[in-house]
Amino acid sequence: MKRIITAIALFFFIVHIHAQQQDTVPGTVRDSVTLNEVVVMGNQRRNIQMKSSQNLIRISQADLASNLSGSLMQSLSGIPGVKAMNIGSGQSKPAIRGLGFNRMVVTENGIKHEGQQWGEDHGLEIDQFAVDRVEVIKGPAALLYGPDAIGGVINLYSNDIPVKRSEGKVDLFMRSNNESVGLSAQIAGKENRFYYKANLTLIDYADYKVPADSIQYYSYYIRLKDRRLRNTAGKEHDGSFTLGYAGDRFSTDLKVSDAYAKSGFFADAHGLEVRLSEIDYDRSRRDIDLPYHEVNHLKVMNHSEWRSGNIHWESNLSYQNNLRKELSEPVSHGYMPMPPNTLERKYDKNTYTAALGMKTMVAGKHSLNAGVNVEYQHNRRGGWGFIIPDFETTSLGGYVFDRFFLSEDLILSAGLRVDRVKTHIRSYQDWYKTPVEGADSVFQERSADLKRTFNSFTWSLGVNYTIGQWILKANLGKSFRVPIPKELGADGINYHIFRYEKGAPDLSPEESYQLDLGINWHTDAVNFQLDPYLNYFPNYIYLNPTSGYTEGLQTYYYTQSRVIRYGFEAEFSYKILRNLEAGLKGEYLYAEQLSGDKKGYTLPFSPPWSASADLKYTFPFWPESKAAFVSATYRIVGDQNEIVPPEKATKGYRVLNMAIGKSFAWKEYRLRLNFQGLNLLNRRYYDHTSYYRLIDVPEPGRNFSLMLGFDF
Repeated sequence: MKRIITAIALFFFIVHIHAQQQDTVPGTVRDSVTLNEVVVMGNQRRNIQMKSSQNLIRISQADLASNLSGSLMQSLSGIPGVKAMNIGSGQSKPAIRGLGFNRMVVTENGIKHEGQQWGEDHGLEIDQFAVDRVEVIKGPAALLYGPDAIGGVINLYSNDIPVKRSEGKVDLFMRSNNESVGLSAQIAGKENRFYYKANLTLIDYADYKVPADSIQYYSYYIRLKDRRLRNTAGKEHDGSFTLGYAGDRFSTDLKVSDAYAKSGFFADAHGLEVRLSEIDYDRSRRDIDLPYHEVNHLKVMNHSEWRSGNIHWESNLSYQNNLRKELSEPVSHGYMPMPPNTLERKYDKNTYTAALGMKTMVAGKHSLNAGVNVEYQHNRRGGWGFIIPDFETTSLGGYVFDRFFLSEDLILSAGLRVDRVKTHIRSYQDWYKTPVEGADSVFQERSADLKRTFNSFTWSLGVNYTIGQWILKANLGKSFRVPIPKELGADGINYHIFRYEKGAPDLSPEESYQLDLGINWHTDAVNFQLDPYLNYFPNYIYLNPTSGYTEGLQTYYYTQSRVIRYGFEAEFSYKILRNLEAGLKGEYLYAEQLSGDKKGYTLPFSPPWSASADLKYTFPFWPESKAAFVSATYRIVGDQNEIVPPEKATKGYRVLNMAIGKSFAWKEYRLRLNFQGLNLLNRRYYDHTSYYRLIDVPEPGRNFSLMLGFDF
């Protein structure tokens, strides 16, 4: 509580230091699409498509609610090119066109979300039920969003202003596979120019089921009780409060949020030592035993807007604290003696952000957008295990972006950005001694003290052109990413994902050149969208798998190589009847290393091609306020034989999903009902992007989900 009060006081003290909201291209309106059917809504398709030269998609809160799939990123995975890298059944990490972690940016209300993005074994610390709408940018967006936005951006907005003096909603939801139950509630109101919003979400889930009786950990077969992955239960507690003022020429809001999650690691995946544990993992499917992790993310954000003449100013200020702990049974490994406690790793990360920007029209033909931003990160580790060192990072950037309207049908865009990033990695030595041949035992240094400074110059060029029923778009740009402390200074075993990782302190900044095209053809009944892209990295950073082993786990090390990536996303929808619509969508990605030890091979964990067919029927005898629908989706994912040795190939799969929904309206009240069936045929399949497939763990089996919502 003391930290919250201190942070709020700090923000009110510096609220006059305004910062630009890192929003999308000025004046941009995104396509609204349903996730299952990929249907572009609205009658102003031409105007929407001409707003930006980038691939932009908007998802409403109603779409999110009707596609609830366990986590926010799983709910968004129906968008072509967007992938949820699942961690069990309760959490997931996002990826866009095969690029995730620190190669894409997630923002909330224009502010970059800063957790421990490098970790594959935990999800985003954001309350999905507090999100009002989502915007997805596919492709490089470093010009407006800074380093890390090489793959794209997922913008989450939770700042919609209430329209009534008092309003709210309550959602009850459950899922069958992991027996998840949850409640989310929101109350909000607006009185004159002041408004407020408060959210609370509680979720509890059990061990999840897979369509398998056993899994294989290297050469050991491990039986599963009732086909459940033991110790994968968890819980989530989220809360937030927003207080705002909306005037004619000035508006501001302050949001304080706190997200807490605790979940177990699949016990048998943490190492064969679990066979010697005295913990009875099968005594309950809802308890959370060692090993497990817990994370608490505190966020304080202020966003302000005001007008001065014909200039629209925007600002963002934020403070974030991410506290994450991993706890495991103390076990001696290698030369490390028995640890003194269960705290294997702890990370305490503080991030301070400020940004200032302006938007204006010049000579009636130029839409000009410019801004500056600064960010400071301070991360400290603890516990007896080591993966990443302590570090501090300071980033400073500025950009200018212009859209030039040559005519109603032809728009050009161009922008420049400069960044300067300083990273200081602290040295770290083991807390125990390691024998050295011919000398006394020493406290081995895992990470040396390192200071690096990185400078970048990025740019972007775009064009929008419409002719008849065709809309054509192109965007060419350069992006930049600073190597993160884990890539520079990692040196340790990551037991949760079965590998030893070694960093490289001399890594160069990662650069990317990408060409994105957009081709759209539409009539009243038909819509066709094709988005091809070409991506070239002169120095792509990746974790290279080797055939060697360290303390029984496979050895990986960070390296760089020239890489080319190209692919496309395609969507086709056809309104067969007034209330019956069919759709097809697909995506394909090819990646190849052009240099280095694995020249000629692809990149590890590259996603295979996929396609899906959708069919949706909306019942015609109910008005929109009492709408009802039924839909079905058949998804096909191809084999992935393009691998990096000693990586193994993954067979493709097919799954069938169905959903029904109905709304009941009475005066100002509304009851919402959504029911989904996922993997209805209970197929056993493996996701090539999931590290669980390395130990023969398939994806979750048949799963039914139900959501009951009440708006008032």
